[in-house]
Amino acid sequence: MSDNELGNFLRTCREAVTPAEVGLPTGPRRRTPGLRRSEVATLAGVSVEYLARLEQGRDRHPSPQVMGALADALRLSVEERLHLRRLEKETSGDPCCPTASAPAQSVRPTVRALIDSLEPAPAVLLNRLSDVLAYTSGYERIVGPTGLLDGERPNLIRFLFTDERARAAYPEWDRVADELVASLRSDSMLSDPHAEGFADELTVIAGAPFADRMAVVPRPPRRSGVDRMTHPEAGALHLSYETLALPEGDEQRLVVYLPADDASSAALDRLGGRQPGGLRAVTG
Repeated sequence: MSDNELGNFLRTCREAVTPAEVGLPTGPRRRTPGLRRSEVATLAGVSVEYLARLEQGRDRHPSPQVMGALADALRLSVEERLHLRRLEKETSGDPCCPTASAPAQSVRPTVRALIDSLEPAPAVLLNRLSDVLAYTSGYERIVGPTGLLDGERPNLIRFLFTDERARAAYPEWDRVADELVASLRSDSMLSDPHAEGFADELTVIAGAPFADRMAVVPRPPRRSGVDRMTHPEAGALHLSYETLALPEGDEQRLVVYLPADDASSAALDRLGGRQPGGLRAVTG
């Protein structure tokens, strides 16, 4: 991982904002994608030189006021602001971001009881490296035939990048890969040796598909959406998902799935031996 994640993130956000979005004229001779540094500096009330130092990683102690002003100027979403704050804490060596401990492998009894109560909905508990810690039988029925749960310690990212069956299971493989790498980088600290070691392992084993994504400036991952899967028996599945973060000390996330359409609902009912219509995401 880069040691200038904060600066890279600020630059990427600057390049993603168009002049029209912030009420500036769009000239015909702009060579810079998005906004110029001078434009962001003016909007945020800081000097161009200071913004350059932040983007280049030469200033690692920006004040909360400066971060807030830059977030406003760059029109960041709430999730992007939280990501910016996390990067700022880690870059500055804030004591609230201690050296990372080993990724959690245990599941608290109350969390396990919660997962059990979600049956028959597909649900999986992951740690910050996307190790699979616990899951419902509904989840096992969906992903078991794909090979994801094979082995003693299944890992969603390792499966996606190193098992050829993953590309058949996920028709939108590239999007899923983008999201999982974004989750890895969002959930792990800059000083996390466990994440570094995991990333080094996959860089060697998976090669460019993983390494290229790790080299891109990270953005916050999506915590909800629709996944497309191809099940060996049930066929095409469209699954709405919601990602729920457990308390900070757990460093775990619970992903719950519901069928996104009637065909997927009927397919899950058949897999689970239920009467049709028992499980369906509410839309509208």
